[in-house]
Amino acid sequence: MESSSQKLSVKEKVGYSLGDLAANLVFQTLVTYLAYFYTDIYGLDTNHASALMLIVGLVAAFAFNPIIGAIADRTVSKWGKFRPWILFTAVPLGVIALLAFSTPDFSYKGKVIYAVVTYTLLLLLYAANNLPYSALSGVITGDMKERNSMSAYRFVAVMFAQFFVQVFMLPIIVAAGGGDKAVGIEKVMTWLAIIGTVMLLITFFTTRERIVPKPEQKSSLKEDLADLFKNRPWVIMLVLTILVFITLAMKGGSYVYYFKNYVDKERLTEFITPILNGFSNVGINFFGEDPVSAGFGLFNAGGIIFMIVGIGFSKRLADKYGKRDVFGVALVISTLFIFLFYFFSATSVELMFGSQILHGFFYGITIPLLWAMIADVADYSEWKNNRRATAIIFSAMMVGLKTGLSVGNALLTWILGLFNYAANSETAQTATAIEGTKLLVSVFPSIPFLLGAGLLFFYEINKKMETQIENDLKIRRA
Repeated sequence: MESSSQKLSVKEKVGYSLGDLAANLVFQTLVTYLAYFYTDIYGLDTNHASALMLIVGLVAAFAFNPIIGAIADRTVSKWGKFRPWILFTAVPLGVIALLAFSTPDFSYKGKVIYAVVTYTLLLLLYAANNLPYSALSGVITGDMKERNSMSAYRFVAVMFAQFFVQVFMLPIIVAAGGGDKAVGIEKVMTWLAIIGTVMLLITFFTTRERIVPKPEQKSSLKEDLADLFKNRPWVIMLVLTILVFITLAMKGGSYVYYFKNYVDKERLTEFITPILNGFSNVGINFFGEDPVSAGFGLFNAGGIIFMIVGIGFSKRLADKYGKRDVFGVALVISTLFIFLFYFFSATSVELMFGSQILHGFFYGITIPLLWAMIADVADYSEWKNNRRATAIIFSAMMVGLKTGLSVGNALLTWILGLFNYAANSETAQTATAIEGTKLLVSVFPSIPFLLGAGLLFFYEINKKMETQIENDLKIRRA
Protein backbone atom coordinates (compact mmCIF):
# COMPACT_ATOMS: atom_id res chain seq x y z
CA MET A 1 0.00 0.00 0.00
CA GLU A 2 1.14 3.56 -0.71
CA SER A 3 0.13 6.18 1.78
CA SER A 4 1.04 9.72 2.70
CA SER A 5 0.35 11.49 6.00
CA GLN A 6 -2.62 9.93 7.75
CA LYS A 7 -3.58 13.05 9.72
CA LEU A 8 -6.69 14.89 8.57
CA SER A 9 -7.41 18.61 8.70
CA VAL A 10 -10.63 19.96 10.17
CA LYS A 11 -11.50 21.20 6.67
CA GLU A 12 -11.31 17.67 5.26
CA LYS A 13 -13.27 16.15 8.15
CA VAL A 14 -16.02 18.75 7.74
CA GLY A 15 -15.99 18.38 3.94
CA TYR A 16 -16.31 14.62 4.23
CA SER A 17 -19.11 14.92 6.79
CA LEU A 18 -21.18 17.13 4.46
CA GLY A 19 -21.55 14.14 2.13
CA ASP A 20 -23.39 12.21 4.81
CA LEU A 21 -25.48 15.25 5.68
CA ALA A 22 -26.59 15.34 2.04
CA ALA A 23 -27.24 11.60 1.84
CA ASN A 24 -29.23 11.68 5.06
CA LEU A 25 -31.57 14.35 3.79
CA VAL A 26 -32.72 11.48 1.54
CA PHE A 27 -32.16 8.56 3.89
CA GLN A 28 -33.84 10.09 6.95
CA THR A 29 -36.81 11.04 4.79
CA LEU A 30 -37.08 7.38 3.73
CA VAL A 31 -36.83 6.18 7.35
CA THR A 32 -39.28 8.71 8.78
CA TYR A 33 -41.83 9.39 6.07
CA LEU A 34 -41.72 6.80 3.27
CA ALA A 35 -44.43 4.54 4.74
CA TYR A 36 -46.53 7.54 5.78
CA PHE A 37 -46.06 9.15 2.35
CA TYR A 38 -47.19 6.03 0.49
CA THR A 39 -50.21 5.31 2.74
CA ASP A 40 -51.49 8.73 3.86
CA ILE A 41 -50.28 11.16 1.15
CA TYR A 42 -49.74 9.17 -2.06
CA GLY A 43 -52.74 6.93 -1.36
CA LEU A 44 -51.46 3.36 -1.67
CA ASP A 45 -53.07 0.44 0.10
CA THR A 46 -50.97 -0.71 3.09
CA ASN A 47 -50.41 -4.16 1.55
CA HIS A 48 -49.31 -2.67 -1.78
CA ALA A 49 -46.99 -0.21 -0.02
CA SER A 50 -45.52 -3.04 2.04
CA ALA A 51 -44.92 -5.26 -1.01
CA LEU A 52 -43.42 -2.37 -2.99
CA MET A 53 -40.95 -1.37 -0.28
CA LEU A 54 -39.93 -4.96 0.47
CA ILE A 55 -39.51 -6.27 -3.09
CA VAL A 56 -37.85 -3.16 -4.57
CA GLY A 57 -35.72 -2.75 -1.45
CA LEU A 58 -34.44 -6.33 -1.47
CA VAL A 59 -33.74 -6.28 -5.22
CA ALA A 60 -31.81 -3.04 -4.75
CA ALA A 61 -29.93 -4.41 -1.75
CA PHE A 62 -28.80 -7.69 -3.29
CA ALA A 63 -28.35 -6.55 -6.91
CA PHE A 64 -27.23 -2.92 -6.93
CA ASN A 65 -24.82 -2.83 -3.98
CA PRO A 66 -22.54 -5.80 -4.77
CA ILE A 67 -22.28 -4.74 -8.41
CA ILE A 68 -21.45 -1.13 -7.55
CA GLY A 69 -19.01 -2.25 -4.86
CA ALA A 70 -17.15 -4.51 -7.26
CA ILE A 71 -16.99 -1.81 -9.96
CA ALA A 72 -15.95 0.90 -7.47
CA ASP A 73 -13.06 -1.24 -6.16
CA ARG A 74 -11.83 -1.53 -9.75
CA THR A 75 -12.34 2.13 -10.69
CA VAL A 76 -9.18 3.90 -11.78
CA SER A 77 -9.18 7.68 -12.24
CA LYS A 78 -7.06 10.72 -11.49
CA TRP A 79 -9.42 11.39 -8.57
CA GLY A 80 -9.10 7.91 -7.05
CA LYS A 81 -11.50 4.98 -6.81
CA PHE A 82 -14.44 6.42 -4.90
CA ARG A 83 -14.51 10.21 -5.27
CA PRO A 84 -15.62 10.13 -8.95
CA TRP A 85 -18.79 8.31 -7.94
CA ILE A 86 -19.67 11.10 -5.53
CA LEU A 87 -19.09 13.71 -8.26
CA PHE A 88 -21.10 12.09 -11.05
CA THR A 89 -24.11 10.95 -9.00
CA ALA A 90 -24.66 14.19 -7.06
CA VAL A 91 -27.13 15.81 -9.50
CA PRO A 92 -29.05 12.65 -10.58
CA LEU A 93 -29.59 11.67 -6.93
CA GLY A 94 -31.14 15.06 -6.17
CA VAL A 95 -33.46 14.86 -9.18
CA ILE A 96 -34.76 11.36 -8.46
CA ALA A 97 -35.25 12.14 -4.76
CA LEU A 98 -37.66 14.90 -5.81
CA LEU A 99 -39.48 12.67 -8.31
CA ALA A 100 -39.86 9.81 -5.79
CA PHE A 101 -41.81 12.08 -3.41
CA SER A 102 -43.98 13.66 -6.10
CA THR A 103 -47.67 12.83 -6.52
CA PRO A 104 -48.60 12.82 -10.24
CA ASP A 105 -52.27 12.63 -11.18
CA PHE A 106 -52.30 9.05 -12.45
CA SER A 107 -54.77 6.20 -12.09
CA TYR A 108 -54.16 3.91 -9.11
CA LYS A 109 -52.32 1.41 -11.33
CA GLY A 110 -50.28 4.22 -12.83
CA LYS A 111 -49.36 5.47 -9.38
CA VAL A 112 -48.17 2.01 -8.37
CA ILE A 113 -45.99 1.75 -11.49
CA TYR A 114 -44.64 5.29 -10.95
CA ALA A 115 -43.81 4.47 -7.32
CA VAL A 116 -42.00 1.26 -8.31
CA VAL A 117 -39.92 3.01 -11.00
CA THR A 118 -38.98 6.08 -8.95
CA TYR A 119 -38.23 4.11 -5.77
CA THR A 120 -36.04 1.68 -7.74
CA LEU A 121 -34.08 4.51 -9.36
CA LEU A 122 -33.76 6.29 -6.02
CA LEU A 123 -32.23 3.21 -4.37
CA LEU A 124 -29.93 2.62 -7.34
CA LEU A 125 -28.57 6.18 -7.30
CA TYR A 126 -28.38 6.23 -3.52
CA ALA A 127 -26.23 3.07 -3.66
CA ALA A 128 -24.05 4.50 -6.45
CA ASN A 129 -23.44 7.61 -4.35
CA ASN A 130 -23.42 6.48 -0.73
CA LEU A 131 -21.57 3.18 -1.08
CA PRO A 132 -18.41 4.78 -2.57
CA TYR A 133 -18.84 7.64 -0.08
CA SER A 134 -18.82 5.16 2.82
CA ALA A 135 -15.89 3.23 1.34
CA LEU A 136 -14.00 6.52 1.06
CA SER A 137 -13.76 6.58 4.88
CA GLY A 138 -11.63 3.44 4.69
CA VAL A 139 -9.03 5.01 2.37
CA ILE A 140 -8.87 8.61 3.60
CA THR A 141 -6.72 7.49 6.54
CA GLY A 142 -5.41 4.29 8.11
CA ASP A 143 -5.00 5.93 11.54
CA MET A 144 -7.65 4.40 13.86
CA LYS A 145 -7.95 7.50 16.07
CA GLU A 146 -8.25 9.79 13.06
CA ARG A 147 -10.89 7.42 11.67
CA ASN A 148 -12.81 7.58 14.97
CA SER A 149 -12.55 11.38 14.90
CA MET A 150 -13.76 11.57 11.29
CA SER A 151 -16.68 9.28 12.14
CA ALA A 152 -17.66 11.62 14.96
CA TYR A 153 -17.65 14.61 12.57
CA ARG A 154 -19.58 12.59 10.04
CA PHE A 155 -22.31 11.55 12.39
CA VAL A 156 -22.77 14.96 13.93
CA ALA A 157 -23.61 15.97 10.34
CA VAL A 158 -25.97 12.99 10.13
CA MET A 159 -27.70 14.23 13.28
CA PHE A 160 -28.19 17.68 11.78
CA ALA A 161 -29.87 16.10 8.75
CA GLN A 162 -31.95 13.89 11.01
CA PHE A 163 -32.82 16.91 13.17
CA PHE A 164 -34.17 18.81 10.20
CA VAL A 165 -36.11 15.90 8.73
CA GLN A 166 -37.62 14.63 11.97
CA VAL A 167 -38.16 17.96 13.75
CA PHE A 168 -39.00 20.61 11.16
CA MET A 169 -39.96 18.75 7.99
CA LEU A 170 -43.55 17.79 8.85
CA PRO A 171 -44.54 21.31 10.06
CA ILE A 172 -42.82 22.85 7.01
CA ILE A 173 -44.61 20.41 4.67
CA VAL A 174 -47.96 21.40 6.19
CA ALA A 175 -47.13 25.13 5.95
CA ALA A 176 -45.57 24.99 2.46
CA GLY A 177 -48.58 23.17 1.04
CA GLY A 178 -51.16 25.32 2.82
CA GLY A 179 -52.44 22.14 4.47
CA ASP A 180 -51.98 20.04 1.30
CA LYS A 181 -49.18 17.65 2.26
CA ALA A 182 -48.71 16.41 -1.33
CA VAL A 183 -47.88 19.94 -2.52
CA GLY A 184 -45.84 20.67 0.59
CA ILE A 185 -43.57 17.63 0.33
CA GLU A 186 -42.77 18.38 -3.32
CA LYS A 187 -41.70 21.95 -2.43
CA VAL A 188 -39.57 20.77 0.49
CA MET A 189 -37.91 18.00 -1.54
CA THR A 190 -37.01 20.51 -4.28
CA TRP A 191 -34.92 22.54 -1.84
CA LEU A 192 -33.42 19.45 -0.22
CA ALA A 193 -32.33 18.19 -3.66
CA ILE A 194 -30.52 21.48 -4.42
CA ILE A 195 -28.83 21.71 -1.01
CA GLY A 196 -27.81 18.05 -1.02
CA THR A 197 -26.24 18.31 -4.48
CA VAL A 198 -24.08 21.28 -3.42
CA MET A 199 -22.92 19.44 -0.28
CA LEU A 200 -21.88 16.34 -2.23
CA LEU A 201 -19.81 18.49 -4.58
CA ILE A 202 -18.07 20.06 -1.58
CA THR A 203 -17.23 16.56 -0.31
CA PHE A 204 -15.65 15.70 -3.65
CA PHE A 205 -13.47 18.82 -3.73
CA THR A 206 -12.25 18.70 -0.10
CA THR A 207 -11.23 15.05 0.35
CA ARG A 208 -8.28 12.85 -0.70
CA GLU A 209 -7.71 9.13 -0.99
CA ARG A 210 -4.48 8.29 0.88
CA ILE A 211 -4.55 4.49 1.04
CA VAL A 212 -3.85 3.42 -2.53
CA PRO A 213 -3.40 -0.29 -3.39
CA LYS A 214 -0.10 -1.18 -5.03
CA PRO A 215 -0.37 -1.86 -8.77
CA GLU A 216 0.56 -5.52 -8.24
CA GLN A 217 -2.36 -6.07 -5.85
CA LYS A 218 -5.03 -7.66 -8.00
CA SER A 219 -7.88 -9.96 -7.14
CA SER A 220 -10.90 -11.31 -8.91
CA LEU A 221 -14.45 -10.71 -7.77
CA LYS A 222 -14.58 -14.41 -6.87
CA GLU A 223 -11.55 -14.00 -4.58
CA ASP A 224 -13.04 -10.88 -2.98
CA LEU A 225 -16.31 -12.68 -2.25
CA ALA A 226 -14.46 -15.73 -0.92
CA ASP A 227 -12.52 -13.45 1.42
CA LEU A 228 -15.79 -11.96 2.65
CA PHE A 229 -17.45 -15.19 3.60
CA LYS A 230 -14.34 -16.43 5.44
CA ASN A 231 -14.30 -13.14 7.38
CA ARG A 232 -16.40 -13.79 10.52
CA PRO A 233 -16.31 -10.14 11.73
CA TRP A 234 -17.74 -9.13 8.35
CA VAL A 235 -20.58 -11.68 8.58
CA ILE A 236 -21.42 -10.45 12.09
CA MET A 237 -21.36 -6.81 11.01
CA LEU A 238 -23.61 -7.62 8.04
CA VAL A 239 -26.25 -9.24 10.25
CA LEU A 240 -25.85 -6.51 12.90
CA THR A 241 -26.41 -3.80 10.27
CA ILE A 242 -29.58 -5.52 9.04
CA LEU A 243 -30.95 -5.76 12.59
CA VAL A 244 -30.09 -2.15 13.48
CA PHE A 245 -31.80 -0.75 10.39
CA ILE A 246 -34.87 -2.93 10.80
CA THR A 247 -35.34 -1.25 14.18
CA LEU A 248 -34.58 2.24 12.88
CA ALA A 249 -37.05 1.91 10.00
CA MET A 250 -39.78 0.34 12.11
CA LYS A 251 -39.43 2.70 15.06
CA GLY A 252 -38.67 5.86 13.07
CA GLY A 253 -41.56 5.33 10.67
CA SER A 254 -44.03 4.48 13.46
CA TYR A 255 -43.75 7.67 15.50
CA VAL A 256 -45.81 9.75 13.07
CA TYR A 257 -48.66 7.23 13.37
CA TYR A 258 -48.17 7.09 17.15
CA PHE A 259 -48.57 10.86 17.54
CA LYS A 260 -51.41 11.10 15.05
CA ASN A 261 -53.51 8.28 16.49
CA TYR A 262 -52.46 7.50 20.08
CA VAL A 263 -50.97 10.43 21.99
CA ASP A 264 -53.62 12.51 23.75
CA LYS A 265 -53.79 15.79 21.82
CA GLU A 266 -55.03 17.92 24.73
CA ARG A 267 -52.27 16.71 27.04
CA LEU A 268 -49.70 17.10 24.25
CA THR A 269 -50.85 20.68 23.59
CA GLU A 270 -50.68 21.50 27.28
CA PHE A 271 -47.14 20.10 27.49
CA ILE A 272 -45.67 21.74 24.38
CA THR A 273 -47.34 25.18 24.62
CA PRO A 274 -44.81 26.64 27.13
CA ILE A 275 -41.96 25.29 24.99
CA LEU A 276 -43.39 26.80 21.81
CA ASN A 277 -43.99 30.11 23.60
CA GLY A 278 -40.35 30.12 24.68
CA PHE A 279 -39.25 29.58 21.08
CA SER A 280 -41.62 32.32 19.87
CA ASN A 281 -40.09 34.77 22.33
CA VAL A 282 -36.72 34.37 20.61
CA GLY A 283 -38.17 34.46 17.09
CA ILE A 284 -38.34 30.71 16.36
CA ASN A 285 -41.69 29.81 14.78
CA PHE A 286 -40.97 26.73 12.69
CA PHE A 287 -43.43 24.37 14.35
CA GLY A 288 -46.75 25.76 13.09
CA GLU A 289 -50.14 25.59 14.77
CA ASP A 290 -50.88 21.88 14.49
CA PRO A 291 -50.20 20.25 17.91
CA VAL A 292 -49.53 16.82 16.40
CA SER A 293 -46.84 17.99 13.95
CA ALA A 294 -45.38 20.40 16.55
CA GLY A 295 -45.33 17.74 19.26
CA PHE A 296 -43.87 15.18 16.85
CA GLY A 297 -41.14 17.65 15.93
CA LEU A 298 -40.25 18.53 19.52
CA PHE A 299 -40.27 14.85 20.51
CA ASN A 300 -37.77 14.05 17.77
CA ALA A 301 -35.74 17.17 18.63
CA GLY A 302 -35.16 15.99 22.18
CA GLY A 303 -33.95 12.59 21.01
CA ILE A 304 -31.67 14.00 18.32
CA ILE A 305 -30.09 16.66 20.54
CA PHE A 306 -29.13 13.99 23.05
CA MET A 307 -27.96 11.68 20.24
CA ILE A 308 -25.49 14.43 19.34
CA VAL A 309 -24.41 14.60 23.00
CA GLY A 310 -23.95 10.82 22.93
CA ILE A 311 -21.85 11.07 19.76
CA GLY A 312 -19.60 13.46 21.67
CA PHE A 313 -18.82 10.70 24.17
CA SER A 314 -18.37 8.01 21.52
CA LYS A 315 -14.75 8.61 20.47
CA ARG A 316 -13.46 8.94 24.03
CA LEU A 317 -15.16 5.74 25.14
CA ALA A 318 -14.11 3.82 22.00
CA ASP A 319 -10.47 4.92 22.33
CA LYS A 320 -10.44 3.71 25.94
CA TYR A 321 -12.54 0.54 25.87
CA GLY A 322 -12.73 -0.44 22.19
CA LYS A 323 -15.58 -0.03 19.72
CA ARG A 324 -17.14 -3.47 20.20
CA ASP A 325 -17.68 -3.28 23.97
CA VAL A 326 -18.93 0.32 23.96
CA PHE A 327 -21.32 -0.41 21.08
CA GLY A 328 -22.84 -3.46 22.78
CA VAL A 329 -23.42 -1.87 26.18
CA ALA A 330 -24.86 1.36 24.76
CA LEU A 331 -27.16 -0.56 22.39
CA VAL A 332 -28.67 -2.61 25.22
CA ILE A 333 -29.32 0.43 27.41
CA SER A 334 -30.87 2.38 24.52
CA THR A 335 -33.19 -0.57 23.82
CA LEU A 336 -34.62 -0.47 27.33
CA PHE A 337 -35.90 3.05 26.72
CA ILE A 338 -37.61 1.91 23.50
CA PHE A 339 -39.34 -0.98 25.26
CA LEU A 340 -40.77 1.34 27.92
CA PHE A 341 -43.06 3.00 25.36
CA TYR A 342 -45.42 0.05 25.50
CA PHE A 343 -46.32 0.92 29.10
CA PHE A 344 -47.02 4.64 28.60
CA SER A 345 -50.63 5.80 28.63
CA ALA A 346 -51.85 8.25 25.99
CA THR A 347 -51.48 11.11 28.49
CA SER A 348 -47.95 10.20 29.73
CA VAL A 349 -46.38 12.82 27.50
CA GLU A 350 -43.58 13.73 29.93
CA LEU A 351 -42.50 10.08 30.18
CA MET A 352 -42.57 9.70 26.39
CA PHE A 353 -40.29 12.71 25.93
CA GLY A 354 -37.99 11.64 28.76
CA SER A 355 -37.62 8.10 27.44
CA GLN A 356 -36.92 9.43 23.94
CA ILE A 357 -34.16 11.69 25.29
CA LEU A 358 -32.45 8.87 27.22
CA HIS A 359 -32.78 6.48 24.28
CA GLY A 360 -31.27 9.15 22.03
CA PHE A 361 -28.24 9.65 24.30
CA PHE A 362 -27.27 5.99 24.55
CA TYR A 363 -28.04 5.20 20.91
CA GLY A 364 -25.99 8.26 19.91
CA ILE A 365 -22.90 6.62 21.41
CA THR A 366 -23.27 3.72 18.93
CA ILE A 367 -23.82 5.80 15.79
CA PRO A 368 -20.22 6.62 14.79
CA LEU A 369 -19.02 3.20 15.90
CA LEU A 370 -21.01 1.13 13.40
CA TRP A 371 -19.32 2.56 10.32
CA ALA A 372 -15.93 2.82 12.03
CA MET A 373 -16.23 -0.91 12.88
CA ILE A 374 -16.98 -1.69 9.23
CA ALA A 375 -13.83 0.21 8.22
CA ASP A 376 -11.98 -1.89 10.81
CA VAL A 377 -13.36 -5.02 9.11
CA ALA A 378 -11.81 -3.80 5.84
CA ASP A 379 -8.49 -3.47 7.66
CA TYR A 380 -8.98 -6.93 9.19
CA SER A 381 -9.54 -8.40 5.72
CA GLU A 382 -6.36 -6.75 4.41
CA TRP A 383 -4.45 -7.90 7.51
CA LYS A 384 -5.58 -11.51 7.01
CA ASN A 385 -5.41 -11.75 3.20
CA ASN A 386 -2.84 -9.09 2.24
CA ARG A 387 -5.39 -7.70 -0.23
CA ARG A 388 -7.61 -4.68 0.27
CA ALA A 389 -11.18 -4.66 -1.10
CA THR A 390 -12.71 -1.69 0.68
CA ALA A 391 -15.79 -1.06 -1.47
CA ILE A 392 -16.90 -4.70 -1.65
CA ILE A 393 -16.85 -4.83 2.16
CA PHE A 394 -18.80 -1.59 2.43
CA SER A 395 -21.17 -2.74 -0.31
CA ALA A 396 -22.02 -5.76 1.81
CA MET A 397 -22.83 -3.42 4.67
CA MET A 398 -24.98 -1.36 2.34
CA VAL A 399 -26.78 -4.61 1.51
CA GLY A 400 -27.43 -4.86 5.25
CA LEU A 401 -28.60 -1.26 5.46
CA LYS A 402 -30.96 -1.55 2.49
CA THR A 403 -32.22 -4.93 3.63
CA GLY A 404 -32.90 -3.62 7.12
CA LEU A 405 -34.59 -0.49 5.79
CA SER A 406 -36.73 -2.49 3.36
CA VAL A 407 -37.72 -5.16 5.87
CA GLY A 408 -38.38 -2.56 8.59
CA ASN A 409 -40.58 -0.38 6.37
CA ALA A 410 -42.39 -3.41 4.96
CA LEU A 411 -43.00 -4.79 8.46
CA LEU A 412 -44.30 -1.38 9.52
CA THR A 413 -46.97 -1.14 6.83
CA TRP A 414 -47.74 -4.89 6.98
CA ILE A 415 -48.27 -4.77 10.76
CA LEU A 416 -50.46 -1.67 10.40
CA GLY A 417 -52.62 -3.60 7.93
CA LEU A 418 -52.57 -6.67 10.19
CA PHE A 419 -53.94 -4.54 13.05
CA ASN A 420 -56.60 -3.00 10.75
CA TYR A 421 -55.14 0.50 10.49
CA ALA A 422 -57.35 2.80 8.37
CA ALA A 423 -55.26 5.32 6.38
CA ASN A 424 -56.53 8.92 6.34
CA SER A 425 -59.44 8.00 8.62
CA GLU A 426 -61.35 11.00 9.97
CA THR A 427 -62.58 8.92 12.91
CA ALA A 428 -60.56 7.41 15.74
CA GLN A 429 -58.64 4.23 14.97
CA THR A 430 -59.92 0.98 16.46
CA ALA A 431 -58.46 -0.38 19.70
CA THR A 432 -56.75 -3.08 17.62
CA ALA A 433 -55.05 -0.49 15.39
CA ILE A 434 -53.95 1.50 18.46
CA GLU A 435 -52.43 -1.64 19.99
CA GLY A 436 -50.50 -2.27 16.78
CA THR A 437 -49.20 1.31 16.82
CA LYS A 438 -47.98 0.92 20.42
CA LEU A 439 -46.22 -2.35 19.62
CA LEU A 440 -44.52 -0.75 16.59
CA VAL A 441 -42.78 1.89 18.72
CA SER A 442 -41.85 -0.41 21.61
CA VAL A 443 -41.79 -4.21 21.63
CA PHE A 444 -41.27 -5.00 17.94
CA PRO A 445 -38.28 -2.65 17.38
CA SER A 446 -36.64 -3.77 20.64
CA ILE A 447 -36.18 -7.33 19.39
CA PRO A 448 -33.68 -6.66 16.53
CA PHE A 449 -31.58 -4.34 18.74
CA LEU A 450 -31.24 -7.00 21.45
CA LEU A 451 -30.37 -9.68 18.90
CA GLY A 452 -27.70 -7.35 17.49
CA ALA A 453 -26.19 -6.78 20.93
CA GLY A 454 -26.03 -10.55 21.45
CA LEU A 455 -24.12 -11.00 18.16
CA LEU A 456 -21.27 -8.84 19.44
CA PHE A 457 -20.23 -11.60 21.83
CA PHE A 458 -18.93 -13.39 18.70
CA TYR A 459 -17.20 -10.33 17.18
CA GLU A 460 -13.46 -10.77 17.73
CA ILE A 461 -12.08 -7.31 16.90
CA ASN A 462 -11.71 -5.95 20.43
CA LYS A 463 -9.50 -3.11 21.62
CA LYS A 464 -6.36 -5.27 21.71
CA MET A 465 -6.86 -6.59 18.18
CA GLU A 466 -7.64 -3.09 16.84
CA THR A 467 -4.21 -1.92 18.01
CA GLN A 468 -2.43 -4.99 16.62
CA ILE A 469 -4.06 -4.64 13.18
CA GLU A 470 -3.29 -0.92 13.00
CA ASN A 471 0.38 -1.41 13.90
CA ASP A 472 0.90 -4.37 11.55
CA LEU A 473 -0.67 -2.55 8.60
CA LYS A 474 1.40 0.58 9.25
CA ILE A 475 4.52 -1.55 8.92
CA ARG A 476 3.32 -3.17 5.69
CA ARG A 477 2.24 0.13 4.13
CA ALA A 478 5.56 1.76 5.00
